[in-house]
Amino acid sequence: MEPENDTQLSEFLLLGFSEQAEIQPLIFGLFLSMYLVTVLGNLLIILATISDSHLHTPMYFFLSNLSFVDICFTSTTVPKILVNIQTQSKAITYAGCITQMYFLLLFSGLDIFLLTVMAYDRYVAICHPLHYMVIMNTQLCRLLVVACWIMSVLNSLLHSFMVLRLSFCTDLEVPHFFCELNQVVHHACSDTFLNDMVIYITALLLAVGPLTCILYSYSKIVSSICSISSAQGKYKAFSTCASHLSIVSLFYCTLLGVYLSSALTQNPHSTATASLMYTVVTPMLNPFIYSLRNKDIKSALTRLLVRTPGKGPVIPLQ
Repeated sequence: MEPENDTQLSEFLLLGFSEQAEIQPLIFGLFLSMYLVTVLGNLLIILATISDSHLHTPMYFFLSNLSFVDICFTSTTVPKILVNIQTQSKAITYAGCITQMYFLLLFSGLDIFLLTVMAYDRYVAICHPLHYMVIMNTQLCRLLVVACWIMSVLNSLLHSFMVLRLSFCTDLEVPHFFCELNQVVHHACSDTFLNDMVIYITALLLAVGPLTCILYSYSKIVSSICSISSAQGKYKAFSTCASHLSIVSLFYCTLLGVYLSSALTQNPHSTATASLMYTVVTPMLNPFIYSLRNKDIKSALTRLLVRTPGKGPVIPLQ
């Protein structure tokens, strides 16, 4: 007998990290703190890049877009976690689960593509410094960001429509704190072979393609830095891309950790903990990495925070 399609009436139960009632306030406080730090830190980066004319460059244009995406990325999961803990409910509606999955795929894809574009920006800046402003003009920068959005939207739409074709039965407990694509697909009671193939192919393309571009860019960057004769010149050239390299390493290492933990262990709580790193911790750390290692950002943040009270920052229209 074919399983009845109950997707219009079904709910998913997000089991989260622990069912022990005594540690729920601790989990709530931890997630709330990380969320507030993430939003405030990335918002300060955006305000600093907008308000300071010294930061109206391609590098900081891409950084402000990355900060906006990180705020949105975290906002797709943490508020729902906080609501569920506060209401002592683990339920998320079918429509809510599909919506959350769509935006998670959208903003994670944007993170990957923006980090790739930022690597290309650093490549042009270090390998072709005399032609940097000509190559990385305003039109190209905007076009690259639009291309990132288009590719991410298409990827998330593809997976969302693939999930919509599935039928779900009664076992809807997801051992995760958000609607992770793999977990949801494997809870379907209809055939998921086509979904699995699409997931593997798109994951391979999203992992190998951008990462290859990043590695190629940095191979050229390292080659150019090694050709610089002075030690001071080498340090200055490397410092311009050190923050981006740190974020790339953090993002890809945590993302790789998620897939390795899910492949090597059958413990769903380990996978959920690993997922916490790239969905919550990495977006929280990005502003600190850029502000602590970047003198321009630190100066802009200082000027932003010490403005005369009541006047507020002057945000240019263009």
